[in-house]
Parts: sequence; structure tokens; C-alpha cells
Amino acid sequence: MTDIPPGAPAWVDLFTTDLAGAARFYAPLFGWAVAEADRQPPADGHVVFHQQGKPVAGAGPGAGPQLPLAWMPYLATDDADGAGRRVTAAGGRVLTEPFDVLGSRRTALFADPAGAPFGVWQSLGIPGAGVFDVPGSLTWAELTTREWDRAKEFYGSVFGWTADDQPMGPITYTTWQLDGSPVAGMMPMIGEDWGDLPSHWMVYFAVSDTDAVADEAQRLGGAVSVQPTDLRRGRFAVLTDPQGAFFSILGPTLPT
Repeated sequence: MTDIPPGAPAWVDLFTTDLAGAARFYAPLFGWAVAEADRQPPADGHVVFHQQGKPVAGAGPGAGPQLPLAWMPYLATDDADGAGRRVTAAGGRVLTEPFDVLGSRRTALFADPAGAPFGVWQSLGIPGAGVFDVPGSLTWAELTTREWDRAKEFYGSVFGWTADDQPMGPITYTTWQLDGSPVAGMMPMIGEDWGDLPSHWMVYFAVSDTDAVADEAQRLGGAVSVQPTDLRRGRFAVLTDPQGAFFSILGPTLPT
């Protein structure tokens, strides 16, 4: 299993209104497999997707006022209860109190001061995803927020992150650093283009061909919300699954 330091992304879960439909979409899109034991999910309906024989993501029924239809990152912690106390002290909210998943993790869901939900993952046998940064696995997580300055105080206090700000056109992009290594990003929501979209976390899955995966997403009933575009980190696109959950893909830039 991957060694995941406290404060780094450990896992991603999809909260969806149609678990079977989500599985039909994501499994062929990313080449994910569902373990035989997960084909008849437990009472909470949660299933685990695998890549290269290792767990990479989960999905379960959800969506509501506090937990919108969305992909959500979980950040590693060695003390989920302590993380909850730091969250509330820093102005965030507890959405679900810490609880144990036997043989796996102690977990909880929180919201930052701007309302962006996220989870924490304290290993009780499973550190988190078994692989990162390969096609079909998590490669980046990015906070998109209306409260940029307050987010710096909050995530710094809760997880010990420091902010590395860099100009990117008309905005300043933040790379969150943990012990000198990048762990996540932050994009300020400036201007009218965002409409009434709330602050949220965006997850990025690695792909080998951004354009091909975007085309496949449409064939499977999803949509392309932001067309494939080259950035410093690679070629990305924002996609929407058939149930309406947003996520991003990131692959190599096109050859010139």
C-alpha cells in the first residue's frame, strides 16, 4: 500500500443518486474493476473501484443539502477526532461525526468555512488508495473557493498546509505545500462565470489521453463541461457524469 502522510489526499468518494448508473459510466471510462465482494454492496451501499488490482476510489448513495452530488477528497489524518476539533476551532463544520469502518478506517465529513465539504481518513488497516498518478487514479485535488484568504488560515490550521501563490493570468493560483511537497491546489472563484456555484473541491484523475477520455465520457452518457485545454501541469478537461457530478481529468499535453 501507498504510504500517505497526514494532510495528504488519501481517497476519493463519489456521492451519487444512481450507484448502478455511476458504475456503468466510470468502470469503462477509467478501466475500473469492482471487486466481486463489492458487487453486492453492504447496507450503506458503498462500493470500491480498483485499478491495477488496487483500490482507487469509492462510490455510495448520497446527495443532499450538506452533501451535494459530487466527488469528494479525503485527507489523511492520524486522529480523525482531533481533526474534527481543529475544524470547528478554525470555523468549519462537522457534517458527520467520526465513525469506524471495521478493518479499514476511521472517517468523518467536514465543511470548511466557505462550505466546501471534504473528508478525513484515519487508517485502521487501509491507508487509503493503493495507487496514485497512474491512468485511472487520483492525481490532484483542487479547492475552488469564494473565500481564498480564509481558506489559507483554515487549512493551515487544520492540516499544517502552507500556501505557495503563483500568478496565472488574471488570477493567483495556490499550491498547497506539506513539508515542502505539493499536496493540493486552490483556485479563487472570481467573476460572474461561476454563477451561484458554491465553493467546492474538484478531483482530477490521471489519464493517458485527455481528448480520447473526454470523447468516451460523452459516448457513455456524460458531458464535457470544459473542453480539453493545455495547462502547466498537463492537458485537462472538466467532465460531468450522467448523474451530474463534476470531475476533471489530467493527461500529457499534445505534442507540438
